[in-house]
Amino acid sequence: MNMMENLKTRKIIIAIALSLVVAGCKAPMATVVRDAVKENLPQNFNQGELQDVNANSGTTPWRQFFTDPNLVSLIETALKNNQELLITLQEIEIAKSGVLYKKGKLSPTVAAKLGAGVNKAGRYTSEGAGDATTDIEPGKEMPDPLGNFEGGLMANWEIDIWKKLRAEKEAAVAHYLSTVEGKNFVLSNLIEEVADSYYELLALDNQLDIMQQYIKLQERALEISKIQKQTAAATELAVKKFEAELAKSKASAYTIRQEITEKENGINVLLGRYPQPIVRTKESFMSTIPQTFYTGIPSQLLANRPDIKQAELELKSSKLDVEAARKEFYPSLEISATLGLEAFKPSYLVKIPESMAYNLAGELAGPLINKSAIKANFQTADAKQIQSLYEYDKTILNAYLDVANLMSKVKNIDQYYKLKSEETLALDQSIDIANQLFKNSRADYLEVLLNQRDALDAKMELIEAKQKQLSTVVDIYKSLGGGWK
Repeated sequence: MNMMENLKTRKIIIAIALSLVVAGCKAPMATVVRDAVKENLPQNFNQGELQDVNANSGTTPWRQFFTDPNLVSLIETALKNNQELLITLQEIEIAKSGVLYKKGKLSPTVAAKLGAGVNKAGRYTSEGAGDATTDIEPGKEMPDPLGNFEGGLMANWEIDIWKKLRAEKEAAVAHYLSTVEGKNFVLSNLIEEVADSYYELLALDNQLDIMQQYIKLQERALEISKIQKQTAAATELAVKKFEAELAKSKASAYTIRQEITEKENGINVLLGRYPQPIVRTKESFMSTIPQTFYTGIPSQLLANRPDIKQAELELKSSKLDVEAARKEFYPSLEISATLGLEAFKPSYLVKIPESMAYNLAGELAGPLINKSAIKANFQTADAKQIQSLYEYDKTILNAYLDVANLMSKVKNIDQYYKLKSEETLALDQSIDIANQLFKNSRADYLEVLLNQRDALDAKMELIEAKQKQLSTVVDIYKSLGGGWK
């Protein structure tokens, strides 16, 4: 009868335990958000205008895209020494270590153990009474206090029954791959920044040459005004105006020189070195023809742009983090074992099998009460997953808009450069005419000054237009995903 009652009691306890485990296994579901931005990505960058699927400058290696040997040399130095890039490389190493850590949790942990201690139990306790009556060797009393010496192996293993640990490892792998794409994005940005700064430096060189030519022109005009004053063909006011214009031009030249120094130093910072001259050839700048580029189709951005791939991998990592956090609600199964030698006296350790000690235990434990920490961890992971999705969508949208805006800019800057060239040519001719009229006292000095200033402004703007032409093509190359290959 007692055996029957004990059996029923055990069944009731088991049923209650199973019901509690099942109740504790209830886990919330992750939020599912529809990725509308990726699904609705346009087929072309300009509506109604078809792009060639097989032609995409974003896949062109940067050494083939840039042909200026001086620029290529600067980029190569930057890729070796740039501090931001070196920092990014260490982030990759950190992420790689994270993968190894998560992978290691899938395997059992084995440790060696050596220990020594002493224990004094009360005489009138069950432990003390047992020690006092134990007869290990005839005629010898048990030592008091009793020592303990041990050595052996300990193992612990969490069985991944819900694949939670695998999800954590896969999340770490996705994060590692995202850091690799992050490095590629830094590469692409670095190459773009070096090229843009190089063209800006060449533009400043050419603007300084134009300013120096303008200074010589002002010096000749000042000499003519002084001669005309002596012959009463001009007044002291004309002389002072030309002197003021000359001083202003010389001051502007010093401003450009300072900008050149700062731009050179800026490039040197990108190259990870102290200030030194930047090797360049300024004479061919205005005759440089921008590289021809091909945009391909918008969907190719998903594969070519490293920032989009980085955001996609971070989204994948965050989804796996949510899955791992969700499985924290389930019971975990751990197996622990120990095997070694243990005795109260070191000389007894070699007496086998008497000194052998071992232990094997399995533990299935699940959260039942006060699951607020697990819930908070899951809610945090779920929110980060949604955040990663929005970040991914934002990256795709910005990438598309970058290319679309730059395509329009390339067309408009080409027309702007063409018209500025025509303006510069016309104003150069007007300067010659104004100077001739001034020499013959048929034009006022103000007409000469205004013509010269207009011509100077037009030439400066023409140089800026050439710089924008070249930089815009570099920018669209980077926006298409070029530069890191």
